[in-house]
Formats: sequence, C-alpha cells, structure tokens
Amino acid sequence: MRKYASLRPSVLVVGDLMIDHYLWGKTERISPEAPVPVIDVQNESEVLGGAGNVVNNLIALGADVSVASAIGEDENGKRLSKMLGALGVGTDALIADRERKTTRKSRVIASQQQVVRFDSESRQEITKETEDKILSSVQRQLLTTDIILLSDYGKGVLSERLTRQIIKMARASGVRVLVDPKGRDYSKYSGATLVTPNRKEASEATGIPIVDKAALEEAGFKLKNELGLDMAMITLSEEGMAIFDETMRTIPTVAKEVYDVTGAGDTVLSTLGFVLACGGDIDEAARIANAAAAVVVGKLGSATASWDEIIAYETTLHDSTTEHRIKDRSELEESLKRLKNEGKRIVFTNGCFDILHLGHVKYLEKAKSFGDVLIVGVNSDSSVRRLKGESRPVNPQFDRAYLLAALDAVDFVTIFDEDTPYELIKIVEPDVLVKGGDYEGKEVVGSDIAKEVRLVDFVDGRSTTKIIENINKKERKSD
Repeated sequence: MRKYASLRPSVLVVGDLMIDHYLWGKTERISPEAPVPVIDVQNESEVLGGAGNVVNNLIALGADVSVASAIGEDENGKRLSKMLGALGVGTDALIADRERKTTRKSRVIASQQQVVRFDSESRQEITKETEDKILSSVQRQLLTTDIILLSDYGKGVLSERLTRQIIKMARASGVRVLVDPKGRDYSKYSGATLVTPNRKEASEATGIPIVDKAALEEAGFKLKNELGLDMAMITLSEEGMAIFDETMRTIPTVAKEVYDVTGAGDTVLSTLGFVLACGGDIDEAARIANAAAAVVVGKLGSATASWDEIIAYETTLHDSTTEHRIKDRSELEESLKRLKNEGKRIVFTNGCFDILHLGHVKYLEKAKSFGDVLIVGVNSDSSVRRLKGESRPVNPQFDRAYLLAALDAVDFVTIFDEDTPYELIKIVEPDVLVKGGDYEGKEVVGSDIAKEVRLVDFVDGRSTTKIIENINKKERKSD
C-alpha cells in the first residue's frame, strides 16, 4: 500500500459541486416569538461538498485533480472557484452559467446536533450550451487524464447527454470511468467501467430487494450486464462491499468505530479511482477503499483519509492491538508526526509501573482525560535498578509495558533507559505533562518542554512498595 503514497495520478472529477456551509453555536433558551431554539452562533465555516468532497479526498491522497462542472454566476460560485484554486485544482472545465444557482447547503449545528438545514440551488439539467463547453474541455484533457470519476448528486450537471458523451469519449481514449450514481434509472451510465451504488440504491435501480446473498448476487450482475460495465460494486455499510466481474466476492468492512458515515461514499469512489489509476487491481483498490472509509467514518462530518492514516489503520488491524502500542523511539516519532498533523492533544507521563495496581489505573485514566492521546514512558529494568535498588523491578520491562499497553486509557508505551525521561520528553513535546501529586512544589523534569503540567493525586494506600511489603508480611507469618 505504501507505494501509492508517492504516486500522483491525474484524475478528472465531473459532477455536482457545492459548498457545505456550517453555523456552529449553542442553545440555552427558546425564542419568545415561536417555539424554536435560539442559537448563539459562535463559529462559521465553509467546505467543498458534493463532488467537491471527492476532490478533497483525492487531494488528501496526493492526486493531481481537475474538475468539470457548472456553477452559477453568483457570489457562491466565486467562492467555490476560489476554494478549488486554493487546493491547486484545475478548473478549465468549470463553467459559469447565469441561469444556475451555485449549490450551497447551510447547516445550523447546536451542541453537536444539527438543528436545521437550508439549501440554495438549481436542480434542472444544464443547458446544451453548457454541456458543449464541458465536453469540449473534457476532450482536450483526455490525453493527460488517467481516470474520470463521475460524482452524481442529482443537481443537473450530469445530464443524460453529458454523461453518455463523456463515457463514450473516455472509452474511445482508453480512459476508465467510475460512477457514484444517483436516481433509479442508471441507463445514462451504460458503458462505464464501474458503478458504486449502496445497497438501497442498487435495490431501487434493479428492482431487486437485496435481502440475502442470492439477491445481492442477482442485483450486482444485473447492473453489470444490463449497463455493459466492466464490473460493478455494491457497498454494504457495516458488511463491507461486494464486487462483480467474472465472479461475485465480498470485501468485509474493517471499521472499528463509527461516528459519522457522511462522505464515506465519496471516500470509496476517490480511493478506488486513485488506486486503479495507479495500476492496482479492483480487489486491492477495494481493500484500500474499505480501510479509507473506516478512517473517515471514525471522524465527525465530511472527512478525508490520508495515506498515513490509512496505512496506520491497516497496521493496527494486522498487528496485535496491544503489542502494536509499544513503540521504540523511531516508531513513536513517526506516530507523533501523524497525530500532531491531525491536531491531536498529546499527554505524556512516566514511571516504573512495576506491579500494576488500582492506583496506577486511576492515575492513567485521569491523565488521559487531559487530552486525546496518552503516551506512557516506562523505565527500563536497568533504570529501575538504579532508582529502586537491586531487588527491583519485580516484573521485567516488556511485561510492564505490555500490561500498560493493554489499558484502554493508554495509547502508546515506550521504554527509556535514562534515569529521567527528559530526552524522551524532548521527542514527544507533549501538550500536557502529568506527574503524581507528590510533586507539588517540586521541579518536574520536562516542564520546560511541555505546554502544561498537571498533577494527579494518587489513591491512598495503593503502591508497589506497599504490595511488596504486604507479600513479605504474609510470607513471614506463614513461616
């Protein structure tokens, strides 16, 4: 998979571009004018939506992207064009049409809950004049395009004539066309390389209720054969996806946590297109698209997946989850680079953790509450001996690290050999450095590096030393 991260295919996205506009706020009262909440707007944001989310996903993967679409001669159209330009997207086939409105969907979000959405858009098919302009530009780009992705949101850009002509031109030039379809009649997509409906969409398009494996197979091959496709794919949400070419086979989902499915279909289309454009086969493309979708549904809102995120996610699936959390310094640095690029708040703490007990677990749970990712530095055996004496540690360093890594509160564990974790803290550069409450009034090693130091009180009467003392007392009594 890593080989794809260095490749840069040329991808043309054709479809309905839009702006997703968000008003973020909170509500604490009902309006006296009507039984509706009053939203105190605290933030406002705009991102590319519709086919623009396909563009965002391709940019995140490193593709060279161009778009073909129609927008209005309005302020939203100007903003959308600037957003594409800021991403370095080619816009030669972006046609401004005075008869259309640029689609803009505004959502009011209060306390992470969508309260209302209001849309401004055109839904009629584009004019023949606009079709001709787009087709002329697409024809010029075919020589330098590796693959075409059709992202149909039913707003009129992918008209019957435009869609059929693009597929026909692409076929003649040997360029593959992947389609995320819309509606019940898929006839305009005839001759494409691949269509990617979800289960509900495929059922509606074929008239076959997909209730079991037999119905799935019937629907998939009906799509492939009646539309003259090279292959078909039906996405199955938590069950993964099914591929239909000479045979039917399913690729199981790999999502571990699902927060939001918004944009997952765009991610699948983008990743499939990227991998196929780079020479990968459909099975490899589907497996990688599945992992990319798993990354995206683990985020809130329309999101993208970078190669670093996809590779890291797949790695966690193939390694022992616990052992994978134990990192040497070079591995930790690589993970930290990704986490900081994602804006994660990093928490660091350290200790011997010789005999894991209740006090340790509560301490680590509290430490994790200060941020997004908790990294624990564990003293090596030789370091513990220098600090605690020759009788310690009771448990060897790998055992101690493994038990810590198995805790839900802990994200990564790394072993250090120095007497203090200062050199390790220099590498981590944590947002929050956590130490025990017994450091009150004392200098904390690494406090000059971390942005913040937090002290956490220990659970009274819980310590490795006391556990060892109790064991020794019981042994003496038994003697």
